[in-house]
Amino acid sequence: MGKARSFLFLQGVCSPFFARLADRLVADGHHVHKINFNGGDTVYWGARGAGFFRGKADALPEFFGEIYRKFGITDQLLFGDCRPVHRPAVDFARQSGIRTHVFEEGYFRPYWITLEREGVNAHSRLPRNADWFREAGKKVPHYGKGQAFKSPFRVRAMHDVGYHLANAVNPLFFPGYRTHAPCNALIEYAGYVQRLPMLRFHAPRDKRLVEDLVKSAIPFYFFPLQLNSDAQIRDHSSFDDMEDAMKFVMESFARHASGDARLVIKNHPLDTGRGNFSHIIGRLERHFGMEGRVDYLETGDVGMLLRHARGVITVNSTVGTLSLAQMCPTITLSDPIYNLPGLTYQGPLDNFWADRPVPDAELFRRFRNVVIHTTQINGGFYCRQGIDLAVRNCGRMLQADRSPLEELL
Repeated sequence: MGKARSFLFLQGVCSPFFARLADRLVADGHHVHKINFNGGDTVYWGARGAGFFRGKADALPEFFGEIYRKFGITDQLLFGDCRPVHRPAVDFARQSGIRTHVFEEGYFRPYWITLEREGVNAHSRLPRNADWFREAGKKVPHYGKGQAFKSPFRVRAMHDVGYHLANAVNPLFFPGYRTHAPCNALIEYAGYVQRLPMLRFHAPRDKRLVEDLVKSAIPFYFFPLQLNSDAQIRDHSSFDDMEDAMKFVMESFARHASGDARLVIKNHPLDTGRGNFSHIIGRLERHFGMEGRVDYLETGDVGMLLRHARGVITVNSTVGTLSLAQMCPTITLSDPIYNLPGLTYQGPLDNFWADRPVPDAELFRRFRNVVIHTTQINGGFYCRQGIDLAVRNCGRMLQADRSPLEELL
């Protein structure tokens, strides 16, 4: 091992992942420090030593400066670079020469998580140059799906509930804390409790609808929805929410898609049901005079939809990478890392309905290998096996003086 580093842990995912990773770094001879911002942070960090921030966000830059100096911080780790408690840390660390390691859900799921230096998604340092990926792809190994593991949804849900229950102490012990989430966790849980049991009733209908579309060879376009609470929508797109995005897509479809085509809109599996998208879509259908041309799914086989769709429209969902892997024409309404000439359609949405170039298969292969090599860790955040894998595989990224991406650049 090289010189011991001093790692500062900020907010992590709602799971034991950060605590387990910290234990591994300490075992490897590094120094670890933690700042807890709320009750959930405190409970999941356990009995390990930690500091606490109880003030308001505008005091964070000065607070971080003191922490960096006091503990000689060389690196900081955080989950999600758009949280209110993280933006000042990322900016201040960059000015101070401190490495920032950002974790996020994987670009290629389900067996990968994201770990990048300085930023993820729209803040990623991955070049936006297709020719660079063509050349860099010659220098990296070929990556398959990664080591598989089972990660039941109930485990993730249990951690999420435990984290937010612990936040009940926030008014007393963390009065200055403000969550990055757009709504209260209890409201979200109420939505889940109402929506999830109903999915078993939607599933047979949705399955028949998809099968009928495929068997009848009706031309259709696929528009997968994202969560309104997702930073990809709130911080990395021009839309206020998914209703705003649906209005934009449906208006363009009504005016420019062929009259025999259909638009298939599928809800996100983790949506809370608070938006009543079925009602919104019906209203927009009537507004744009396109009754009967839109199919709304609560469930459904995404793979089958991608294999048979004429094209996929996404804001910046990871479904876009699945679409490219299926060689399905794809357009993004924002600027995700895969929005490259040769992969996604680069023209306006109004033209996409008729002009749908097929993605370059070899470019996508090289793009995927480079992204996995430079930003992805085989493992998961929630189940024991996934966490074990991720903790074991993080070392090369966290302890290297130069990241894999910096090596290629």
